Amino acid sequence: MKFHWTAATPQPALCARLSQASNISPLLAQCLVNRGLSEPEGISRFLQPRLKHLADPFLLPNMEAAVDRLLAARQRGELLVIFGDYDVDGVTATALLIETLGASGWKLAHYLPHRLEEGYGFSREAVMNCLELFPANLLLAVDCGSTACETVAALGQKGIDVIVLDHHQVSTPPPAAVALVNPQLGSAFQELCSVGLAFKLVHALVKRMRQRGLADAAEPDLRTHLDLVALGTLADLVPLQGENRIFVTTGLERLNATRRPGLLALKAVAKSPALLGSYEVAFQLAPRLNAAGRLENAEQALRLLLARATEEAEPMARGLDERNRQRQDIERGICEEVLASLRGRFDGAKDFVIVEGRAQWHIGVVGIVAARVLQEFYRPTVILGGDGAMWRGSGRSIEGFDLAAALRSCDELLAQHGGHALAAGLTLAADKLDLFRARLNELARQALTPAQLQPSLLIDAEVELAELTVARVEELGQLEPVGQGNPPVRLALCGLSHKQAPQRMGRENQHVKFRVTDGKHTLEAVWWHGGRASWPDGRFDLAVTATINDYKGRRSVQLKLLDWRPRQ
Repeated sequence: MKFHWTAATPQPALCARLSQASNISPLLAQCLVNRGLSEPEGISRFLQPRLKHLADPFLLPNMEAAVDRLLAARQRGELLVIFGDYDVDGVTATALLIETLGASGWKLAHYLPHRLEEGYGFSREAVMNCLELFPANLLLAVDCGSTACETVAALGQKGIDVIVLDHHQVSTPPPAAVALVNPQLGSAFQELCSVGLAFKLVHALVKRMRQRGLADAAEPDLRTHLDLVALGTLADLVPLQGENRIFVTTGLERLNATRRPGLLALKAVAKSPALLGSYEVAFQLAPRLNAAGRLENAEQALRLLLARATEEAEPMARGLDERNRQRQDIERGICEEVLASLRGRFDGAKDFVIVEGRAQWHIGVVGIVAARVLQEFYRPTVILGGDGAMWRGSGRSIEGFDLAAALRSCDELLAQHGGHALAAGLTLAADKLDLFRARLNELARQALTPAQLQPSLLIDAEVELAELTVARVEELGQLEPVGQGNPPVRLALCGLSHKQAPQRMGRENQHVKFRVTDGKHTLEAVWWHGGRASWPDGRFDLAVTATINDYKGRRSVQLKLLDWRPRQ
């Protein structure tokens, strides 16, 4: 058994009341209760997300100060330099700000740092390079800057103002920016990523311009930029709850109807389906946009999003597709090295974290490798690489271990660090690797229990095969878009047996298809990438998600296997 199954507590009385009040099935009601929704009004807003439900952007910390300084720059004709990050969240946020502010009277320039040459974030080297190209008195740091105290202080001494628009954890003390717009400082928007914050910033600017009589025919229609918001939000894997759910639901509608040449070209090279969902955006479009920043510079990804003609967009999309294949090859090689090394010496009782580093490992893919290693060993993982005395790395963590906080506890060992509880970046002297590994392991041993080192699978409800009709599965589809913080509905089916022997499928026989029965009803199940695992036999329980299989116009329910266990 791969997972520890955790069943949500059934609440039949509450679900019956919600079922009647909201005209939904008790099963859907239970799934909504599991997601923290226990009142009809909240359920209505969740199932029918609307832009009108977005909160006042001025509720964000320091938004007022940011808006005042930006409007002053517009009035004076000052150059505003947008300093973005090189991942999809940073690039989409930068693109949104360029399009909206550029059309609304701001004098703009932008700068994206080079991952290999300038490192992560609002570093002094990158900022100095930026100012050499674009001498300015006002920088807007997007998706970075929340820990850049020294850089911001140095700029302040030169009379250069900095506005930070970011969602990463904030240093103590925070950087002395003119405005630090970061929901981590305390607000109801803690799950927003930077492209969502960029939308809120422009919304706040539009509101204030209207109030001051500054709005004109050039006022941006923010709805036309929701395709960028959905793209960046899904790529950053933030929880799809609250305002993120509104952004992604409305943004996917825009994305599927987009006429943006860059996105149309990107969909074509990714061979995406006509109708995109959250999966296709996060795992087909986003990796191709990320590839540019991982291997070199994210400028080509930004230019693709801003492209105005198909002839301009198509070559760039093909270039990003090729870089993505290069990225996959590099990542695969490093991942094989790491896993081969770990499988022979990993000790689950002692190794609470995994820290691996090697000269020449490409720093642009170490974060993806860390995620792959975590998938196999389920331990907080940091992978580092570089070509000199200083190595740069990226880490991924598990529930219960705040990686960004742990890095702060290793501050004297690190040259630079920052990030989230579950993902963070760092710079480390190569000769301190063993010390860092030991310190991080000690912190993890103090924070994690053995039970937390086995992945948990939260089961929404135990159901019978008879309940999983096409109509019921379609109703559960109202929970879409699913993702981080709003997972697909996971169901337990107990006491099943095989109706038909499992059959391997796929080019390398890597998948398994079989039919299961409870003695009265039968359904088809698919176990993706289960071809090399042990198969259930005798009587067994399954943890599944239920999907609709549409084959030649015939719609039927198909089970997607997540895990199995022998029937006790």
